Amino acid sequence: MSSNQTPTYGGQAVLEGVMIRGQQNVSVAVRSPSGEIKTQVKPIANIFRSKYRKTPLIRGVIALIETLIIGMNALNYSSSVAMEEENTTPNKASIALMITISLSLAIGLFFILPLLISTPFEGILGSNILSNIIEGIARLIIFIGYIYVIGLMPDIKRVFMYHGAEHMTVHAQENNLELNLSNIKKYPTAHPRCGTAFLLTIMLIAVIIFILIPRESMIIVVSSRIFLVPFIASLSYEFIRLSSIYQTNFLMRAIASPSLWLQSLTTRQPDDDQIEVAIVAMTSAIEADEISSASSVA
Repeated sequence: MSSNQTPTYGGQAVLEGVMIRGQQNVSVAVRSPSGEIKTQVKPIANIFRSKYRKTPLIRGVIALIETLIIGMNALNYSSSVAMEEENTTPNKASIALMITISLSLAIGLFFILPLLISTPFEGILGSNILSNIIEGIARLIIFIGYIYVIGLMPDIKRVFMYHGAEHMTVHAQENNLELNLSNIKKYPTAHPRCGTAFLLTIMLIAVIIFILIPRESMIIVVSSRIFLVPFIASLSYEFIRLSSIYQTNFLMRAIASPSLWLQSLTTRQPDDDQIEVAIVAMTSAIEADEISSASSVA
């Protein structure tokens, strides 16, 4: 969020496109194989615009669920455009299954695996502090290694270029500039409200919290790595909000610098065509919000 009161917009990269989450609507712009930019605009579900979306700590969990649902719908649309197929929106059961699988894989890879790696170090130095620290280091290494490895894939590199285009466009929108190539190219591909920053913050806060949890019972240890994830995500969300609001503050910039550095792995400098797609996604979301606001007033 910028220092002014400009409405906050954010989004993510998809296959050959960009998704933008507006105030009341979400838009997806995707470049088809023929070169045409196709768009899809949908209203955001009421639950994701309710008072709970503004309630500290609770909003972090809601934002996480919203990101998964909206993100999967956007990916489904982008893949259908990329393959020039009729878009088929997945039903609620399919979405629930995909979210369950995604969360299970993420928890297993980034929380349970580091725990198993650290198990041989339990009790050394007369406590479990060392094993908890090693667990945290292993988690960070796995996370950064995972991002680096997938970034070597050609298709993912293009997604990362669209990721950069999305961030640059959000920067321009936040500063109330006309959305054109000249203005957008002034900005960096990193942004403090990036999902990458959110994930890294989760990893770092998890290190601190898990150090405080004893390892006497493996059931408690494993359960904590699973059931504390929403709480850790909520704390991380609040930190990201603060770092975005006070992004000009020296201390907050220093604390947020690792996440901005990590974005050098998840973003690439986009070409003009990709920025054009991001502009279409942003303008579609803004126009849809303006229509929705006008309708609600009428």
